[in-house]
Amino acid sequence: MSSAKKYLIYHRLQLAAHTLKKSADRALMEAANLTTAQSAVLSIVESEEKISQKQVAKYLGLNESAMTAMVSRLTKLGFLTKQRSEEDARAWELTLTEDGQTALKRIRVPFNEINRQIDSMFDDKRQDDFAHMLDRLVVRFEGR
Repeated sequence: MSSAKKYLIYHRLQLAAHTLKKSADRALMEAANLTTAQSAVLSIVESEEKISQKQVAKYLGLNESAMTAMVSRLTKLGFLTKQRSEEDARAWELTLTEDGQTALKRIRVPFNEINRQIDSMFDDKRQDDFAHMLDRLVVRFEGR
């Protein structure tokens, strides 16, 4: 029996990711009425001077319809604005609003706590090894 099967690696990864996401989503909803996916969008938009909705979707590995729905919700919440690109009339450029910046500030505390809990489980070397293994998994299964 292979060790991945023996140790139920896929199941454990899925369960860990799901549990962590649910916990983080609860904390972020309390702090700023955001999910982890929505906070990722805001963080990416904040980090770029100019970014299109399509670029954010690609960066997060989301399909365009999911991105459209998320941007619509974030726009309704007042966290983002979108406008047509001057370079490409088909593209939407996203901008973080002042309320979006405030929301990102509010989620720092819960994210810091989540990261603190993760940090407490690993020394630096083991955390580095784990991060590299996760990266290799993504690369191995990308595009399948």
